[in-house]
Amino acid sequence: MEFMGLKFSWIGKILSLLMSLMIIYAVSKSNRQEIGFTTKTNAKKQVIIGLLFFFGFLFFDFIFKMILFPKGGAFDLETFAFQATLPGLTEELAFRGIGLWLLEKAFSPKWTFKGIKFGWGFIMVTVLFGVAHGVFLTPNHELKFDLMTIVYLSLISSLSVGVLRKFSGNLIYPILGHNTINIMNAIIRIL
Repeated sequence: MEFMGLKFSWIGKILSLLMSLMIIYAVSKSNRQEIGFTTKTNAKKQVIIGLLFFFGFLFFDFIFKMILFPKGGAFDLETFAFQATLPGLTEELAFRGIGLWLLEKAFSPKWTFKGIKFGWGFIMVTVLFGVAHGVFLTPNHELKFDLMTIVYLSLISSLSVGVLRKFSGNLIYPILGHNTINIMNAIIRIL
């Protein structure tokens, strides 16, 4: 469905953002902090570990996509404006904010690495992000699974911003990381 000639789902993302914010503000302040809706961060050393992990994966992602992505596209302001804002904001609030919080309530994290607790909730959110990007409905209303997209996004993009979320202690870093990945993808396509 086109809206005002725009090619991206601005309205859908804005509605997603509003829904996430309604959920976040419906819970207590301590739950909002558990969701990552806070400006507080973990210890500086932990944030640095998360950033190093993220940038290492980002470098690999860049090299891989430089080899495989089609090049020679035209600059499009809407693409850059959209990719720099809404996908990271809405998806991180939903997946590594609310989704991770709920799954960690259901599946208490049991593994500790560098002082950060991980568990099945983290693994599930990481894979669900890949699935959400690799399963789609065709114009003929057929459900298609792009297994390569699911695996790649789960193991590279989702894992890297997930680790960034856990080690930073808030959603600010993964939102910025997610949007960085999206902008990088847009730049690679126009090179």
